Amino acid sequence: MPDDAPDPAFDTLLADPRMALRRPPPHVSLTDLRRAANAFQARAPKPFIASTVDHVVPGPGGPIPVRVYRPTLDRTAAILFCHGGGFILGNLDTHDAMCRTLAYASGRTVVAVDYRLAPEHHFPAALDDAQAALEWLRAEARLLDLYSDRIAVAGDSAGGHIALGLALRCRDEGVPLDHIGLIYPLLDPASDSASAVQFAQGYMLTASFLEWAWDAYRGDGGADPSFDLTRADLQRLPATTIVTAQFDPLRDEGEALARRLGDAEVDVALRRYPGMIHGFAGLPQLTPVANEAIAFAAARIAASQIGGP
Repeated sequence: MPDDAPDPAFDTLLADPRMALRRPPPHVSLTDLRRAANAFQARAPKPFIASTVDHVVPGPGGPIPVRVYRPTLDRTAAILFCHGGGFILGNLDTHDAMCRTLAYASGRTVVAVDYRLAPEHHFPAALDDAQAALEWLRAEARLLDLYSDRIAVAGDSAGGHIALGLALRCRDEGVPLDHIGLIYPLLDPASDSASAVQFAQGYMLTASFLEWAWDAYRGDGGADPSFDLTRADLQRLPATTIVTAQFDPLRDEGEALARRLGDAEVDVALRRYPGMIHGFAGLPQLTPVANEAIAFAAARIAASQIGGP
């Protein structure tokens, strides 16, 4: 595999201009865009899992759908998972395969959150919904047969932004978490890193989509450190695992976060996957590296379990 080009597994995907994530032209409705993008993501093969159950939990803006993935019917620790999609796209079905794989690989029950989307709902709506889902998870842990004191948060892309923002809230409010798992997280509204410039076009995730995503989610929250996470205080966060991709506009901001966490004396592990593009962890049908990356994060999350059954 050449060092200067993505893995050939993505050749067909990257050669099709319809697959590029970009700001839609005026004649394309958001409903149509979501339908097409979500259908593509939902095509990932779904591994077996012991149990999946859908719930609806109370939230600040109305009911929040969540899906509970159990790798075993025994009591487990938990992971609250926030899906990616630039705050605009995604739902429980788009990340069903990823959540199944994460649950199986970590041995933890995964609770996926179908938070409110932008531009209909600005910051901090998605973050507020994730916090409401976490509060429900902790309150219902006994009924769900989960350990309420052994909960991690995780997410991919924009879901990584939400997961990290939630972890910061939990730290400030004294709510214990035992791990943060971030897969190519979206963190920097400026989108001006070297990788963001270098991979602005031609690698599926484009600069125009990132600009649109931040504009859609921003609302009036641009000055809040939970919005621009490059300015957040990272002290006293739980152990964190970060996955990045070589040919991803978001690569450098994820790796900058890892350095900042290290400077803050947080237990952090970073792994960059050569040849990969943004979104690769949701494409196991194209590359086995997808499940390898999830397994890496899962192993770190599993090792963070404290206490015993």
